[in-house]
Amino acid sequence: MMSRSDDAAKVFENNFNCCQSVFSAFAPDRGLDRDTALRIAAPFGGGMGRMGEVCGAVAGAFMAIGLKYGNPDSNKEAKNRSYEAVLAFTERFTAMHGSILCRELLGCDIGTPEGMAEAKARDLFSTLCAGIVRDAVKIVETL
Repeated sequence: MMSRSDDAAKVFENNFNCCQSVFSAFAPDRGLDRDTALRIAAPFGGGMGRMGEVCGAVAGAFMAIGLKYGNPDSNKEAKNRSYEAVLAFTERFTAMHGSILCRELLGCDIGTPEGMAEAKARDLFSTLCAGIVRDAVKIVETL
């Protein structure tokens, strides 16, 4: 059986973005079908629509945390559990990678043509982002 991080990496290798890859690895176990998860997460790649902001793998992890700890009513305790998990995730992810911002993780801004060209020339999506996707999944699994 394929691990969740292997599953996410496989999704990423099939040209889905980092957010889609992370979020879809958790969605089916939480009652959300994979196709819907892939659609919901589509705009969050590249640091929110290639703006280089919060890394899509991080956004996907936050969404997965919401599926686990979120509550459809205004339960303050559930909200606090969710925020605590997000903070724990962020602390671990930042300790591993130094930032949660896409442009800082990549060392270039893929929101610009020059930055995208640099990311492609350095093969960052295959060499760096694939590992970040795996790490994000592994961290969520520990929460």
